[in-house]
Amino acid sequence: MKVAFATKDKETIDDHFGWAKCFAIYEITRDGYKLLNYLETPDDHTEEEDKINYKISSLEGCSIVFCLNIGPTAATKVVKARIHPIKVKGPTSIQQEASALVELIKGNPPPWIKRILFEEENKNV
Repeated sequence: MKVAFATKDKETIDDHFGWAKCFAIYEITRDGYKLLNYLETPDDHTEEEDKINYKISSLEGCSIVFCLNIGPTAATKVVKARIHPIKVKGPTSIQQEASALVELIKGNPPPWIKRILFEEENKNV
């Protein structure tokens, strides 16, 4: 599954979803994780709604987005786009969260992760 991490330094989840100018996009599988690319989201939208919509459309194909915070309107739009938002309590290592997701997938994942994995598997059929 593809996972996005809101980041300023490309190593840490350290940005608010709406303010993020960069998302690190990773592929997470039972076998591990790998960086796919960095998605730059320029801040040239003057309207807040346009900025949020642009970020969400740019994250198409991602199943989860990690960030420091996300507003209620943006969170609703992210969920409607079938992306699961996750807020971290403070700046957190991307590698730490990616490793935790790998372990979660290997073990007995919660229902929301099972749904993502099921959708991913059936998308490729």
